[in-house]
Amino acid sequence: MAQGRERDEGPHSAGGSSLSVSEVVAFSDRKLKPVIYIYSFPGLTRRTKLKGNVLLDYTLLSFSYCGTYLASYSSLPEFELALWLVKLPLEDGSFFNETDVVFPQSLPKDLIYGPVLPLSAIAGLVGEEAETFRPKDDLYPLLHPTMHCWTPTSDLYIGCEEGHLLVINGDTLKVTVLNKIEEESPLDRRNFISPVTLVYQKEGVLASGIDGFVYSFIIKDGSYMIEDFLEIERPVEHMMFSPNYTMLLIQTDKGSVYIYTFGEKPILNKVLDACDGNFQAIDFITPGTQHFMTLTHSGEVCVWWLEDCACVSKIYLNTPATVLACCPSSSSAAVGTDSGSVYFINVYNEESPQVIHTVFLSESSVQHVVYDQRGIFLLVGTSEGKVFVINANSSSSFQIIGFTEVAKDIVQISTVSLLETDIVEVMVLSSLPEAGRSRLEMFTMPTLLSQVSTTFTDERGRLKDELIHKYLFELEHTLSSAVLDFESKQIYGFCSQVPYICSYLLPKEEHIGIYILKPYQKVQSRQYGPGILYLSSHGLLLITIAKCGILCIRDIYTLETFARCRSHSHQGHGIQSMRISMDGQNILVNGRDDGTLVYLKWKRFGGHLANDILYYYQKLLIFLSSTIDKENVYLSRTPKVTIDLASNSEYTKEKASTDSSQNELVLTDVKKEIPWIQRKSQEAIKKEVNLFSKKRKEIKKGIKALSKTILNMMEENDKLENIAKLDQQEFGLDLEALERLQDESQEEVAKMKKDVEMHNLAKSYLAELIKEECWNSMAVKGRALKCFHIPCVVENFPMKARTAEELKELERVLQQKKIEAECLKLRKEIVEAQSGVTLVKKRHEEDDEEEEEEDKKVQYSNLPNYLLGSLSTDFGVDTSFLSSQLELHSREEKINQIILLKDIIYKVKTAFNNEFDAAYKQKEFEIARVKERNVRIREIILDLELEEAVWQPEFEDCEKPERTLVVQDEEITANKHVKPWHKAKTELITNHETEHWLLIQGTTTRLRALMDMMGGVLEVKKEDILRMVIPQPAFMAKPDAVWTEEERKQFKDYEKKVKELNEERDKYRKSLEAELKKLQNSIQESTQAFDEHLKRLFERRVKAEMVTNQEELKINNLAFSLLLDEELSSREKFLNNYLTRKQQEKSQTSEAVRKSREDLDVYKEHHDNLLAEDKVMDRSFKKEFAEIPSHQVDILYKLFKRRPRIPKQKMHSDTIRVVPFGERPGSGKLNKDAFAQLMKAMDELDSISNMPEGLDPLVWNHFCMTRRAKVENEQKVKQKAAGLLEMAAFLRKRVEEDEKVQQEIERVFHELILLQDEKVRFQLNLTIQILLKQGQVELENFQLVLEYADAILINKNIIEDLNSVIRTQGQKKIASMMESKDVHKRIFQIEWEHKKMEMEREDLNQKAWDIQMLFFSRDRQKFLNEPNYEALISIQIGIMEQTIAVLDKTHKKNVENCKKLLKKLGKFSNQKDIANYTLSCNLREELIAVSERKDICNAMGSKLTCEKIAEERYENMMQQQRLTNISKQQAEQISVLQAEVERLRMKTFPALVQM
Repeated sequence: MAQGRERDEGPHSAGGSSLSVSEVVAFSDRKLKPVIYIYSFPGLTRRTKLKGNVLLDYTLLSFSYCGTYLASYSSLPEFELALWLVKLPLEDGSFFNETDVVFPQSLPKDLIYGPVLPLSAIAGLVGEEAETFRPKDDLYPLLHPTMHCWTPTSDLYIGCEEGHLLVINGDTLKVTVLNKIEEESPLDRRNFISPVTLVYQKEGVLASGIDGFVYSFIIKDGSYMIEDFLEIERPVEHMMFSPNYTMLLIQTDKGSVYIYTFGEKPILNKVLDACDGNFQAIDFITPGTQHFMTLTHSGEVCVWWLEDCACVSKIYLNTPATVLACCPSSSSAAVGTDSGSVYFINVYNEESPQVIHTVFLSESSVQHVVYDQRGIFLLVGTSEGKVFVINANSSSSFQIIGFTEVAKDIVQISTVSLLETDIVEVMVLSSLPEAGRSRLEMFTMPTLLSQVSTTFTDERGRLKDELIHKYLFELEHTLSSAVLDFESKQIYGFCSQVPYICSYLLPKEEHIGIYILKPYQKVQSRQYGPGILYLSSHGLLLITIAKCGILCIRDIYTLETFARCRSHSHQGHGIQSMRISMDGQNILVNGRDDGTLVYLKWKRFGGHLANDILYYYQKLLIFLSSTIDKENVYLSRTPKVTIDLASNSEYTKEKASTDSSQNELVLTDVKKEIPWIQRKSQEAIKKEVNLFSKKRKEIKKGIKALSKTILNMMEENDKLENIAKLDQQEFGLDLEALERLQDESQEEVAKMKKDVEMHNLAKSYLAELIKEECWNSMAVKGRALKCFHIPCVVENFPMKARTAEELKELERVLQQKKIEAECLKLRKEIVEAQSGVTLVKKRHEEDDEEEEEEDKKVQYSNLPNYLLGSLSTDFGVDTSFLSSQLELHSREEKINQIILLKDIIYKVKTAFNNEFDAAYKQKEFEIARVKERNVRIREIILDLELEEAVWQPEFEDCEKPERTLVVQDEEITANKHVKPWHKAKTELITNHETEHWLLIQGTTTRLRALMDMMGGVLEVKKEDILRMVIPQPAFMAKPDAVWTEEERKQFKDYEKKVKELNEERDKYRKSLEAELKKLQNSIQESTQAFDEHLKRLFERRVKAEMVTNQEELKINNLAFSLLLDEELSSREKFLNNYLTRKQQEKSQTSEAVRKSREDLDVYKEHHDNLLAEDKVMDRSFKKEFAEIPSHQVDILYKLFKRRPRIPKQKMHSDTIRVVPFGERPGSGKLNKDAFAQLMKAMDELDSISNMPEGLDPLVWNHFCMTRRAKVENEQKVKQKAAGLLEMAAFLRKRVEEDEKVQQEIERVFHELILLQDEKVRFQLNLTIQILLKQGQVELENFQLVLEYADAILINKNIIEDLNSVIRTQGQKKIASMMESKDVHKRIFQIEWEHKKMEMEREDLNQKAWDIQMLFFSRDRQKFLNEPNYEALISIQIGIMEQTIAVLDKTHKKNVENCKKLLKKLGKFSNQKDIANYTLSCNLREELIAVSERKDICNAMGSKLTCEKIAEERYENMMQQQRLTNISKQQAEQISVLQAEVERLRMKTFPALVQM
């Protein structure tokens, strides 16, 4: 499990190198030894971080599908592929209710679709990963442990980042979450969220948080309560108890160490006081012989003793600080901050430094603070490239003189202020990274600059370059550091790209512009990495530091190194800064990343160089003494500034309780302060506004008049001809700005064009992908058909072409089905031939084909639609190869059925698409025919001058979808962009065509005559009758009275022609109207007929879709059954693998139990032997002291039973309460201590003062040794008994583990049996699809079964056949019952006769039994059967007498042998008694000698070797005596056993009893 996190803390680099997104986001930072961070998405809250062994970078990160695993791939040098197990907690820190993954008990039961299996079986896992598998949806996070501590009972307390406290049982590994008891009044302004460390104490733990408090967790019965224990000024990171638990060692986050001593009055002592972070800057307090100062980034300023490097005092600025410098002319120091301010600190009293002044220069951070050698000026460099000059004297209130602008990236500021001169030379080094160069800017300031500052600066505070003599120099390479020598003739620089130190000569003459400096002298630095140069205060030593951590001191003239020291390691990125005292004796070196400060001092320092340095130091000190005294007097009277600072004793108690960075709060002023440079700028602007207000008004008026004049000129220009017009650009006053704006607009247009082109390219690519996927890959394109008059739409089935693999698989299945059909046919023929029911006759090939067709028809009849499960036969699809739904048991059959069903779906869709294509062609024909008729209809409407609209049907986009892929010109709303040359070409072509047409339309008399006489046509058509007009005669303009006869005749002819023309017009109009109506009716009928056809096609489409859905439903059911079959197989494989692992574990546990029992038996045997020896020693006590009187023996026996009283060690009650890790009872150390105390008490009992009166001292010594041996043996017996109990408990635990494994095995066997039953039941319980007739069925009595869990589905024909068989069998049974009725009469007669014969048989048997039961003994039988019975009796008596005589003789011999053996044993025992008495006398003498020698040795104070020899002899004698006693006991046992053998042997002889 990935563990550990800190909330709201991001990665430690600018950007991540790899990214992977899921429900959580994983990314790594780009640095040395990168870390993978995991955040939740989209909340972006930190979840965990993963630390690996990668050195440089991760290139790829990817989550698994389930989200449980994270894969990472690293770059060089490892190229390592790692797999992380990632478990994350819930957002609210709650716990997931885990279930048993291997044997889930709460799975739902599905009676329709089969058994519900565990998720691991569904995923197809069969190995060990199945035991811990979690899908993506069930991904649940856990807690983030941050610290732990052990208990005396081997339990583990774990504190989590979410604030929970867990306890883990060391034996069972069971995790328990302790409940927190909330108090009625919670702790004010504090919230214990994330504990940092834990230490165990009795009845609970001590924990520290991020708020600087130490809490006491009182744990009792699965819950805990939090109490305040101790308050520390900083957050606590580590705690540790002393071995006796009387002291608590506490370490804070910044490194300070405290010791808390328990007792009636607890004491908290500070052992070590550490600074708040790494040192940012260092410097000596003038003159640099007693104190120095340090600065951290958080704003902590410390004053240290130089002699022992002890901290004298501290002051906290509560703002991020950057640089520090101490003034040579006073006891003050300047501190630069990130906010752009400079704090001036009074260190006149080193034990209580104070901030006496603060200046806010600018809003950019302060990067450099430098005093000149005489302490006249303070130079402050900011990040925006400004160098401020401040009066260094505190008596002038640190007056800001002015500033000068330099390059932005200031690298170093160097000054030269000699005693003999009245100027201060300043050199500023800046880098030009774009050009790969470095820039040097030098300027000179007079020492009286503070008095004439207004002359040297302008109104904005900027120093005038001409007055400070500012010069610019550039170098063709980059420098990391540069200093100016005291003679101001040359510059020393440290190259950043190459390891060289170069000197550059300055030009003697003045120059204007930038002067390029060339290297004058080059010396190898022999240091790697960019370095920094420092010049000592006397200008004779050049000190170089670099990234390698080596400090080199060089001669200023030769640049040769005469002293070097490795003060820091290159792994900590070397040295950051250094300072040297005025006298050159002391050097401070500050590390960059290692957090160390090194104080260096010369071992040997003499010669001319030392004399020169000392002389200059004394001279400088004399020169500065008056200034120092004057400024120190002023500093001693200056009060401190009232800002929110904290001293060493009063540290601010405001802390961020929830901020993981644990930084102090930065106080912000309510009123925003304005920087000095901005304030000066505002003042200058006000003065300029007041001074030039009149001139500004005049300039504005002039600009307005000028703009008005130009506008008038532009208006006049627009009215001129094209030749005389001026371009718009010529009216621009600033042509350069206009050209620049045009260039920028062209660049912007080009950029926009490129963006549009890329956007269009992306859209085109996406369109091609969509077209390829949804259009080009379709064998049948998707389209629709609409009716002409009704809102009905019919769509076809879009279809892709079947692949070669699918066709090959289908061909295989069809071939297999044909083979199976042929095999089934042959089997039927063979069975019929063997049974002889039918005869097989040979027919011709045509008859065989007819039989095959009939068989197919029979097969169709055997599988009706309701059992087939679909209506696919309505589309003419052959379903003869489909298997019955009741026969799909095997996996191969289901797969083949799925392939055949897919083929049926394809054929159904193909059949409907063919019908759809025919209808589509019909609509095309209808539209073409309507178009053809509309031509005539438009002509008729035009002739009749009607205002009717002609209905013209067209294909819509859904009917012709290919039109969507082509963009027409009329669809584009934007104006088309025409290039100028193309536009000119088009105009030229248009003009040429116009001229050609005019030439053709020239004046021709023939064309004009035709137009005037016949309207431009040579023949009058019938359609022109309606437009024909008879011209009126010219005389009709005159009145009727003046007409002549000829004119009247002409008028009658005119009326007649008009009448005839009108009649012709009426006839033609009526014919046209009839024709129009006929055409419209024909169009209406044909389109309506098509609509009816399309409606039928729509019904067909619905049916085809229904068939497709039916077949797809069957495919889904079969696919689900296959999937479930795979899940069952996976589950079975997993259970078998799990069983194998458990059996191996069972063999291991059985072996452990066997070995533990053997060890227990051996140990028990040793214990029994010791116990037996103890009893033997107790019983043989009186035998050993049998020579002394009995009353003394009794006294000694009482003393022998007496044991000394051992006083129990009394510990202090507080110590017992505090120390949890004491020695447990029965431990080896306690046993040794107890045995030593017992032996010490036994020495007291063995003293002569406890000896009874009248007892021989030799006997007393022997008694003491015997009692001591007895006590030692008892102690061994106790230890063995305790060990025996532990081994029995260990064996009991092993037996429980073995039983648990056995239960697991039995559980697996049970699960396998259930799974096999489920598998068989699933294979038999098939899911079939039945077609039911749609409609409503009404029942009178609603008595239907609603649950069909135990029902089966069978065919109706089976029931009918079974009923017919039942009827036939019933009729046969009735006939047999009539036959049996007649037989019963005869049976009754036979039974009566049978009973009679039975009674007779019983009488005969009784008589035979009586004869057999008559009494007749063996003696009587022998007497009757033996002819010479008396001779036989006499022979038996003789044999018995001989046997008795032999037994008596043998018995006498054995008795004599036993007597002889007893005599020999008696003699041997007498000899042994004599030998034992002799040995006892010798033993008494030897004991006396031994005791005398022991007394002599004790008096002499040394232990001789002869004593060891005597002890060995004594042990041998005691062993010999013990063996003698054992031999006596064995001899007694042998005699008893011999007597028992003799008695048993006597029992074997026969006892002769007289008859």
